[in-house]
Amino acid sequence: MLGQEIKKDTAYTVYSTFIKEKKKYPKITLVKLKEYKNVLVKKNIVYKGLENRNLHLDAFYNMSKLNPAVILLHGGGWKSGSKEHMQPMAAKIASKGYTCFTVEYRLSDEATYPSGIIDVKNAIQFLKSNAKKYHIDTTKVAVLGCSSGGQMAALVGTTNGHQKLETIKKGMPSASVQAIIDIDGILAFKHPESKEGDMAIWWLGGTYEEIPKIWNEASALYQTDKNTPPILFINSQYTRFHAGRDDMIKILDEHRIYSEVKNIPNSPHPFWLLHPWFDKTIDYVIKFLDRTFK
Repeated sequence: MLGQEIKKDTAYTVYSTFIKEKKKYPKITLVKLKEYKNVLVKKNIVYKGLENRNLHLDAFYNMSKLNPAVILLHGGGWKSGSKEHMQPMAAKIASKGYTCFTVEYRLSDEATYPSGIIDVKNAIQFLKSNAKKYHIDTTKVAVLGCSSGGQMAALVGTTNGHQKLETIKKGMPSASVQAIIDIDGILAFKHPESKEGDMAIWWLGGTYEEIPKIWNEASALYQTDKNTPPILFINSQYTRFHAGRDDMIKILDEHRIYSEVKNIPNSPHPFWLLHPWFDKTIDYVIKFLDRTFK
């Protein structure tokens, strides 16, 4: 660690989510990290150095061949959460023949938009630069996120090659991805279906009235065009967590870009962290990835 460690908001934890949701869904159980014989794990790999600390990622990979890569982004309202939340999902997806990476990025208490998005794109560039080491097929990279991480995944994928968000130097690979998986993440901050408030203000650096351009720029819906890669939406029963999705699909359809929607009825927002919804979520993810990459 370089310099003083940044204190993270840990209000959003897997256990606190479990306790909260168990009141409404008494039969649920927590998803735990499992070991798989065909998955090698390496944690806390430094992918980027900041002025006062490093950013890390965890790798879950199979050494037998070059695999499609999946970049996983945690939720927490852009203000809390950690890459460890995504480890059970990363391990499970990796066991199906993918190389997975859970990525740490700067949260709103440390840096406002677009810092976290740039971090994720830098992580993708780092991994592509080390493709042989981590057995990555650089032509097949997907970005997957949950909740606020889903919003970020969608934005990362819809801004392939955008100079403001991606640093390209001579000899450096691009951060472009070939697939998006958005798990209950909004597609537009300012939208009739959206109910984003303080969390969005903290992350984006101001209210919509103060910085409307930034609010729209950070919304994947308004970046969607003919260059957007295929996308899978997996959603809970709550409309506000996929604000802008249907409008985005209309644009995708106009450009004949494949999209898929999977709804998980009678589920809490953080369904991917809990049984009985985890396995169904993984099933949807694997089928989409197989269709897109294999």
